[in-house]
Amino acid sequence: MRFLQPASLREALEMKAAHPDAVPIQGGTDVMVEINLDHRRPPALLDLTRVTEISDWNLDQESVLHIGAGVTYTRIIDEIGDATPGLAIASRTVGSPQIRNRGTVGGNLGTASPAGDAHPVLLASDATVQLASISGARSLPVRDFFVGPKKNAMRPDELITGVSIPKAAGGQQFSKVGTRNAMVIAVCSFAVDVNHERGKVGTGIGSAGPTPLRAPEAEAFIAGELDWSNRKTPSAAVLERFGELVAAAAKPIDDIRGLAAYRRHALAVMARRCFAWAWAA
Repeated sequence: MRFLQPASLREALEMKAAHPDAVPIQGGTDVMVEINLDHRRPPALLDLTRVTEISDWNLDQESVLHIGAGVTYTRIIDEIGDATPGLAIASRTVGSPQIRNRGTVGGNLGTASPAGDAHPVLLASDATVQLASISGARSLPVRDFFVGPKKNAMRPDELITGVSIPKAAGGQQFSKVGTRNAMVIAVCSFAVDVNHERGKVGTGIGSAGPTPLRAPEAEAFIAGELDWSNRKTPSAAVLERFGELVAAAAKPIDDIRGLAAYRRHALAVMARRCFAWAWAA
C-alpha cells in the first residue's frame, strides 16, 4: 500500500489524478476501521491532514457557511453551532470525544453511508458538496450526491473540498435511535430545518433506505399547514400526518439493528418531536 501525503490542495489533486484508486484519509475514523478489520485494502492512501486549504470554515456575505472537508466535528460544535445548530446536534452524537476530535463531515460524505449522522441535516438544509479535480471545481447539491449504498457521485479524480450550508433561518433539530446516544450506528435518524425567511421546511432521513433520503410530501404538507406569520403551534393532527408522511418516505429493511416496521414507527415519532422542537425554537 502506497502512502501519499500532499502539502497543498493542488498537490493533492495532482496525486488523485495520477492515482485515482487512492483513498483520501483525514481523520481516518471510517477508513482505518475498515483497513484494521481487513474489509478494505486500497492500493494507496491519500493523507489530507497537511492540506490547509480544506481545514477551515467561513461565513460569506450571503449567509452561506462554507465548511472545509477537514473541519472536525468538535470544531463544528464549538465554533459554528449557532449558525448551523442541526449539524452541531448531529455532531454531538458522533462517536466519542476522541472520534469527534478527528472525524469530519468531509469524511462522512466520502463514505456515503446511509447511516451517516451528518447526512440528514445536510439534506434538510439544502447543503451543497464542493468537489475539485485538476480539471476544475464544481458544486453538487447533496440530494444528488448519494447514488447508492456507500456510493456517491464523485468522479475518480475528484476530492471533496468542503460543504456549503445556508445559515439557519429558524429552528433545526436532529434525532437518532440507537442502543445509546453516541458511539453507535443509528437504527434510524431524522433531521428537520424550519426556514422562516422562505416559509419552507426541509427534512432528512438516515439509516432507513439505501441512501439518505428526503420526505418531499411531508415537507410540502407541513409548510402549507403552518401559520408562518403568527407562529401558532400546529395541531396534533397536523403533526401526526407529518410523521406519517415522513415514515412513508423511508425505504427501510429488516437487519441486525432493527426491523423495517420499527424504523417507520420511530421515524414518525422523531418527525413529530423534532418538528415541534424546531418550530418552537
